[in-house]
Amino acid sequence: MSRLERLLRLRRILKRKKPEFLRQNWFRFKKLGEKWRRPKGRHSKLRKRIKGKGFVPHPGYGSPKAVRGLHPSGLVEVRVFNPSQLEGLDPKVHAIKIASTVGRKKRIEIMKKAEELGLRVLNPLKEVPTECSS
Repeated sequence: MSRLERLLRLRRILKRKKPEFLRQNWFRFKKLGEKWRRPKGRHSKLRKRIKGKGFVPHPGYGSPKAVRGLHPSGLVEVRVFNPSQLEGLDPKVHAIKIASTVGRKKRIEIMKKAEELGLRVLNPLKEVPTECSS
């Protein structure tokens, strides 16, 4: 097992153990939402890290530096907007993610070029249309 594979496995295990970081009083007011916000109040039990009041993110929960930001497959994600951006990418290192603002026609072009270059597409179209003859 290579070093990268070992670290990816370790990251997966650590992620399972990591608690969900919820905003203070998220359960009390719907408008707050569940998105994390740092507790800043003077008497805040969460800020003081009192047991049973929730979890606060800190460096100990981080993943190994070598695999931080990598896709679970171990490849570096590259966001692509047009087919010309695929040039210079290495299929052994990079995987592409087509931007959400790209339309269907250009998305198909990008997918075809990626297939030629041997690049992995992380968000492909579910079905590639066959040309209509009508």
